[in-house]
Amino acid sequence: MSTAPTLVASDLDRTLIYSSAALQLTMPDADAPRLLCVEVYGGKPLSYITETAAGLLPQLAAAGLFVPTTTRTREQYGRIHLPGPTPEFAICANGGHILVDGVSDPDWQRQVAARLGDECASLDEVRAHLVAAADPAWLLKERVAEDLFAYLVVERALLPDGWVKELAEWAAPHGWAVSLQGRKIYAVPQPLTKSAAVREVARRTGAEQILAAGDSLLDADLLHAADRGWRPGHGELADSGWRAANVEVLEETGIAAGEEILRRLLGGIGPVASLPAA
Repeated sequence: MSTAPTLVASDLDRTLIYSSAALQLTMPDADAPRLLCVEVYGGKPLSYITETAAGLLPQLAAAGLFVPTTTRTREQYGRIHLPGPTPEFAICANGGHILVDGVSDPDWQRQVAARLGDECASLDEVRAHLVAAADPAWLLKERVAEDLFAYLVVERALLPDGWVKELAEWAAPHGWAVSLQGRKIYAVPQPLTKSAAVREVARRTGAEQILAAGDSLLDADLLHAADRGWRPGHGELADSGWRAANVEVLEETGIAAGEEILRRLLGGIGPVASLPAA
């Protein structure tokens, strides 16, 4: 395996890829960009990128070490088919799994399990609290991801003011973090981070620089850990006004932001004039 001077770690959903509901196209329909479907679920198209973004992704993979970095489970990540070569490394379950050529690395699994066992309350305890504290009037689903963290799918309009804050105050001394993203309330162990997994990939590959992109509260640690980062004009980080000295805030929103993020990541790596045109 060759080393890469620049590691590019990017979130996927609402950062690089977009569902129909998240496209946020602001121009007339006749001016809308051509789209490429990159995920099918239940026999139906689910996630998209622009055709321009589809041309930029292979350039990014050729210029640096592209590492998709997602909160998705391994199964959910497996549904995504991005243009360009299959990434050698990918990070799933918010850093719980490092995939190497599609296979979860057992050494990293052991490290994660040991850290969570030493520093956090158990998933069973946190899950029981979540279910007991939730109201069936607004709780739609309760799920566990990879036996690592839990989340609730809620009817957001009915969610009481202050409920998420109260949950976060309970979770913090138990070693867990809480965030509300769209209709999902995540409870994630504090040591389970995208940044920890990215640092491990950087260590293994000898990467000299880390670039990152993301839109959600679960991406904040990833962006902080990068030498340079970008966030779109939408998402939980934008809604909260989150900023960091090393992170550039883009004006673009929706799928146009995904395209612009790829341009910025390529520019962060350096000149790409010798690469194939998009």
